[in-house]
Amino acid sequence: MIKEIYLAGGCFWGTQKYFDLIKGVLSTEVGYANGKTLHPTYEDVCHKNTGHAETVKVIYDNAILTLPDLLNLYYDVIDPVSVNRQGHDSGVQYRTGIYYIDSLDLENIQSSIAELQKQYQEAIAIEVLPLDNFSSAEEYHQKYLDKNPGGYCHIGPDKFKKVQR
Repeated sequence: MIKEIYLAGGCFWGTQKYFDLIKGVLSTEVGYANGKTLHPTYEDVCHKNTGHAETVKVIYDNAILTLPDLLNLYYDVIDPVSVNRQGHDSGVQYRTGIYYIDSLDLENIQSSIAELQKQYQEAIAIEVLPLDNFSSAEEYHQKYLDKNPGGYCHIGPDKFKKVQR
C-alpha cells in the first residue's frame, strides 16, 4: 500500500537525501508545511515570519517500510528535544514535525513518540499535527545535495551510510 507522510527535520536538503536512500521510500519532495500563508518562497519562510517548517513529503510503500520503522529512522537523524533548531540551523522553519494526512496514522505516531520519550528526560519537541498546507520548494532546493555534493548538511555521513546498507 502506498502511503504519504510529511516530516520536518531541520534543513530539508539533508533530510531529503537521507529519506531517498531508505528502501521502501518511493519518492520525496521538499517544501514548506503548516505555515500561515499559501505558496511561500524560501525568502518568505526565512525572513517574513510565515510559520512554515522546512519539510520533506515522503511517499513510501507500507508493505516494505512501515510507518513505525520510517519514524525510527527519522528519529535517528534529528535531535527530538531541540526546539526550533537542528544542527547549526535555528529558527521556527527548522523545527521538527510529523504532519500526517491519514488520521489512522496518528495512533502509530503517538505510540512511536511515547517510546521515543522513554529515552529522554527532556520533553520531546516534535510537533505532531495533521497537514494543514504544503507548498513545494523552489526547484533548486529539490535533491539539493545530489546537485551539490559538498553542500551543508546537519546529518553526518555515517547516517547516510547506515541506511544505504
